[in-house]
Amino acid sequence: MWRKFRPVFGSQALAAIIIASIAAWFAGVHGAISALLGGLISIAAGLVFVFLAAKSAGEKGKSAGEVIFAALKAEVAKLFLSGLLLWLVLALYQDVVVVGLLGSFVVSILIFSVALFAGDKT
Repeated sequence: MWRKFRPVFGSQALAAIIIASIAAWFAGVHGAISALLGGLISIAAGLVFVFLAAKSAGEKGKSAGEVIFAALKAEVAKLFLSGLLLWLVLALYQDVVVVGLLGSFVVSILIFSVALFAGDKT
């Protein structure tokens, strides 16, 4: 499972850097920091998802229902962590540029979702 998501995390990081560069041009250093934080939030939440899903996938003898339930638990953990980290940044970072933060976050989340639909070449 990690093999499938490794390039996705790299793409998310690249997208966050590109968006941070654009945000720096329009909003200065705080725009760049905000965009990087948005990308990092998505990457951190994605790592939690993959860790929980991989842990569950490694257990043999699970029914289809148990696998789906484990994937749902991983998704709930990802959403909770994303919401918590977004709230923390918005609450604690006085000079946050919301457009940069949310723009980078949304693009990064969309990139992560591509991995769910990508074929597994084994």
